[in-house]
This record gives sequence, structure tokens and C-alpha cells, in this order.
Amino acid sequence: MFDVVLRGGDVVDGTGSARRRADVGVTDGVITAVGPDLGPGTRELDVTGKVVTPGFIDLHTHYDAQLLWDPDASPSPLHGVTTVIGGNCGFTIAPMAPDHVDYVMRMMATVEGMPLGSLTAGPAWDWSGFGEWLDRLEGSVTVNVGFLVGHSTVRRLVMGDQASQRPATASEVEAMEELVHDALSDGALGFSSSNGPHLDGNGDPVPSRLADRHELVALSGTVRAHEGTTLEFIPGMGEIGPDASALMADMSLAGDRPLNWNLLGNLSPTPIYAQQLTASDDAAARGAKVVALTLPDVMRMRSDAMIASLPGWSAFMALPVAERRRAAQDPTVRAELSAAADTLAARGLGAATSWGLIEVAADEEDSPLAGRTIAELADEAGAEPIEALIDVMAEGLHLTLLFPSLEPTLGTSDEGWEARARVWRDERAVLGGSDAGAHLDLMCHANYTTVVLGEAVRRRGLLSLEEAVHQLTQVPAELYGLAGRGVVAEGARADLVVFDPDTVDTGPTVMRHDMPAGGARLYAGSRGIDHVLVNGVEVVTEGAFTGRRGGTVLRSGRDTATVHLAGAS
Repeated sequence: MFDVVLRGGDVVDGTGSARRRADVGVTDGVITAVGPDLGPGTRELDVTGKVVTPGFIDLHTHYDAQLLWDPDASPSPLHGVTTVIGGNCGFTIAPMAPDHVDYVMRMMATVEGMPLGSLTAGPAWDWSGFGEWLDRLEGSVTVNVGFLVGHSTVRRLVMGDQASQRPATASEVEAMEELVHDALSDGALGFSSSNGPHLDGNGDPVPSRLADRHELVALSGTVRAHEGTTLEFIPGMGEIGPDASALMADMSLAGDRPLNWNLLGNLSPTPIYAQQLTASDDAAARGAKVVALTLPDVMRMRSDAMIASLPGWSAFMALPVAERRRAAQDPTVRAELSAAADTLAARGLGAATSWGLIEVAADEEDSPLAGRTIAELADEAGAEPIEALIDVMAEGLHLTLLFPSLEPTLGTSDEGWEARARVWRDERAVLGGSDAGAHLDLMCHANYTTVVLGEAVRRRGLLSLEEAVHQLTQVPAELYGLAGRGVVAEGARADLVVFDPDTVDTGPTVMRHDMPAGGARLYAGSRGIDHVLVNGVEVVTEGAFTGRRGGTVLRSGRDTATVHLAGAS
């Protein structure tokens, strides 16, 4: 008898093969049978008319700190995500030493948009080695979690204040290598770094930006000695020049591993896409492997703070909500705010083509305003958009802007979606870039999986369901060597998603105040996700968490297989 049988669904197995009607049997957290008319299970789920797929894999999150108080890694599992990878961009909270906790907290708060009050009010950062931190999470997580070891944190532990001031000496690089080796031996899934324009909590460059080429290549080389490891890197912003392209190839060759870089400019004109992807071609010509991470969605960013900074609006927005409501009833105040429309347009918020891209992020998903655009509200009221905007702001609600909205970017146009879909099919790119757990008050892209299924597959027909599932499961699993994950097959881990292909979608973005010390974050639920199983444990039912914990902490070598470069020794 099976522990669980998913009966009567259409299996889309993650390989890109056509869907087929089959039952799926699970025993001890493993898929033990896939086929018609399987025997009984202790628990039976009738999934007739639904699709059964592998759990989705999000390679780029920053859930490192959030998991300490939110073992669900919410909202990712609501969108079918069963495995998340953290420790990206060189920013990690392990290894750690007492003298550096304050610095790393403030760095994470500044760079990754995590409320500092929530970080300090959360559980104490009282571990030292990477393995101690992983042990803290083991047995308490809802989804599978794995982490890279971050360059900036390691550099800070070795060099202290000087980490953000100068290149490292040879002995300091050796000390960093030793810390990275220790972390990899403890189970870190790889090494991450960044040359992006980040500043720390002191306003200085984050430590990894002071690293020279020798240091980056040397630290990348550490992964070669550890099974099941990988590399992740931010080369900078915009076009990738010859130096950055060569550096990524050098890092990949030093580690004998693929390097995943962040982030392919999903907002950029097609020529920028093409230029950025040539880094993969340059690497391949040298026997290296460089793969671009691309966000398969239009970027949505919180915009009410931008409005609050406008002349004529700042005093209004600074009022308590009750006083703001009263002020909005004053015709003089409304006239003054309306006069700022030209300023709004100049900043891309009030142009006629943009009002339909500004959405309300209410405090509750079932609010009648949640997910509604300013254009829609204005049409319903028979008013000008600026009048609808004043009314929304008077209620203390938040806004998100589908950004940017105008050419020369691709924005939300049909051309833009079609260009992105071409990139998704490109073997030089992998879907991801949610940044889930970071930039919490600015954006929420933990829902990119249901955006792909709802917008790109169902509404626009840009990908077949089989193609989309393949890109969300097997492709990232193979890139990172996630053993036994990314497919529905006998012997694979029972990470499974059941959804309705006719209704699957993201819910609207809302503002929640559910972090330690009342910290706020943007959040999105899902629609049409019926069941999510992690290692055979049902963690989501009908779009809500069950409270059960099925996840495991992924450790290099034990849970991951080595992905060597083609032809490398």
C-alpha cells in the first residue's frame, strides 16, 4: 500500500514530454510508481481534471533570515515552489562571529531590503560555522532549502572594516578560501559573489566589490574540491563587457562548475538581451559554462513612496490616514494634488499609458480594491485617473507599478512578452530571479511560477504547459545538480504540485504587517493550486498552508550531484 496516491490526474513530468493520464504513488517521501490504476494508498487524492507536476524550483531567493521566523518560506509554496536556494549575490548570514552580526544585519537590511527592526527582533544570530546554522533549520522547514556561502560575509569575517576599503592580501585570500572550504564541507551548495553597485549599511561598497580578479577566481576554485557545488555571481548592471565576460568564464573554469549570473535584463530592449547572452557563448568557446538567470515576469515595484516624495504630495502623504481622508474632501487640497499630475507624468506614473499599470496593494487579498488598477477605478467612478489616485492614497493604501511602462523598454506589451518567451526557451538562460525574502517593502516576485502558468501559458499561449513545467523544474534541477528532483518519475523525491490548468494564476499583491516587530512586506497568494507535497508531505491544500513541515536542508554532496563542465577533468 502506498502512503499517498494522486489518482486520475494528467502528469506533466518535467522532462518536456507530453502530458499523460496516470496515477502517482508515494511511499516514504519517494515516488514509487507512476501509471494507470495503481493500488490503494493510506491517503488518496482525487485529482481528476487536474495537472500533476514536479515541485517548482526557485534558484534565487534570500530567505536566509526569514526562515528563522517563517519556516514556510511564505508565500513561495503557495505558488508550487518546493525547493528554494538562498545565500545568493555574496550575501549570507553564515558563517558568523559575534563582532560581525551588527554589520551583516545592517548590510542585509540595506542591500536586500529586509527591515532592520525585524532582523534584530527575530531569533538571535548566535551560530558560528555554516553547519551550525544549517542544523538550526534542519527538521523545521516546510520546503527544501539550500544555501550558497556568500563572499561579502566571508570577506568581512576575515578583513573586518577593511573588507570594504581595499584589495585583500595573499594571506587574507587564503583565510577566505579556508572559510569557504569549511562552509562547503558543512553542506553549502556553492559560492556566490557580486560586482553589482551595492552599498552596505555604512554607505560603503559591499565587501565583494573590493575583490580583485585573483580573489574572485581563487574563491571560485574552492568548489572544485567539493561534490555537488556550484557558482553564482552578479557581474554588474546593463551590458556585459569583455572583462566581465572573461571573468565569469575564468570563475567557471577554476571551479569546474557552471556559473549562474544574475540578472538578465528582462526590462530591456531585445538587443540588450542578445548582448548579455553572448557571455554564455564566450564561456562555451573556452570550455566554461555561464548561464543567465531571467525573471519571467514584468517587474512590479512599490510606487506610493515615489508619490510621497513629489512636491505637493509629501505633506498630504505624511498625514495620519484619518486626517488624510478629511484633507481629501477639501476641494482646495484636491486641486493642489491634481496640479501635480504633470510631475507624476514626468516620472512615468501619470502618463496616459501608465494608469493601467499602477495597481492597488491592499492590506487584505479579499479587499475589493486589491489588484485593481487606477485606470479601472477611474473608469468605474467616471472620474479622471488623478482623482482616483487621490482617493486611494487617502485610504492609506499602497501601490505597485508595473515598471517601467514605456519604450524603449519591453514593458507589458505583446512584443515584450514574446521577446521574454524566446529567452525562456534559450539554453543560455534559466528561469528565476524572484529575490523572494528580499526587497520586501518594494516588490514580490515569489509568484513568478504562477505568473508563467497563468499569464504566459494560459492567457497568452507563449509556451505549452509542458515547456513551462520543464523550465520551472528539470532545467533548474539539472543546472544545480539537485538529485532526485525536478521530475515525476519512479525513484524521484515526492515533491509534487497539483493545479487546475484552467484557473491557475497568481493572486493580487497585498501589503502584510506580519514580520517580527511589525515589519511590512508585499505578498501574493495563488489561485488554482490545489495540493503541494514536499517529500510526500502535503504542505499546501487549496491554496493555504497545512502547517505540516515536509522540507529538508539540502547539503552539498549528500543531496546534490556534481555538474562538471563538458570535457573537464
